[in-house]
Amino acid sequence: QVQLVESGGGSVQAGGSLRLSCTRTGDTYSRNCMAWFRQAPGKEREGVAAIYTNDDSTYYADSVKGRFTISHDFAKSTIYLQMDSLKPEDTAMYYCAADSAVLILGGIIKAEDFTYWGQGTQVTVS
Repeated sequence: QVQLVESGGGSVQAGGSLRLSCTRTGDTYSRNCMAWFRQAPGKEREGVAAIYTNDDSTYYADSVKGRFTISHDFAKSTIYLQMDSLKPEDTAMYYCAADSAVLILGGIIKAEDFTYWGQGTQVTVS
């Protein structure tokens, strides 16, 4: 069974940086798509960034392009989300997600395409 564990959230002032981590256990790491989503109170879950771990292709929501960077460490079965130039509107619960059959079309990262989810880590930007 796949398990995803996030870490690295916290509180930061606007303009600051945070790095989120998500470690995957219990399944083959290769040929998978992993992603970060976020959900603020009263809003829908939004796909922020995704990476295909077989070829390192990446996708980003327009709202974070140029500020966030997704990457992965194959040996550690871990993905990261480096978040720079944070804004108050980035405040949300951030979730890691994974699946093995995801087709990202038009750069849109959809929550319904992912089966496995972490518990989330809170990011607060003031």
